[in-house]
Amino acid sequence: MKEIAKKVKLSKPFDVDKIIIKRDRYFPSAYIIDLPLDSIPDHIWQDIFERTWKSSRHLWDRKLFVIGDKLRLVTTADEFGDKLDWIEQVIKETNKGIDEYDRMVQKEEMQRQTLWEEKARVERMRDALRRTFAPI
Repeated sequence: MKEIAKKVKLSKPFDVDKIIIKRDRYFPSAYIIDLPLDSIPDHIWQDIFERTWKSSRHLWDRKLFVIGDKLRLVTTADEFGDKLDWIEQVIKETNKGIDEYDRMVQKEEMQRQTLWEEKARVERMRDALRRTFAPI
């Protein structure tokens, strides 16, 4: 049985002074910024998030990671503002994907329940036949 997934968003408001911004040692002109999420995303959210941002028309660079309850962004100072807007859009699209996934899970569960109820109904009918026409 599939599980219902939870939406995740940036934790707002947050104390900007507590956000660690440091230079990336591999890319000298880039910075690493860990943005707080409101919870630790489950594997379903992470999978949808990963597919969403990688299929985005803004493939500047692929330096966005979920690490626990943080979203790690690696970017240059010049692109930082644009990337913040882009990240919020990606999160919004991811949560739409979660809504679609959850609807599918609920529909499958309803179908499974209907099938189980149908099987139970048929078995009760068979039991009635056995009681009525049991061999002597």
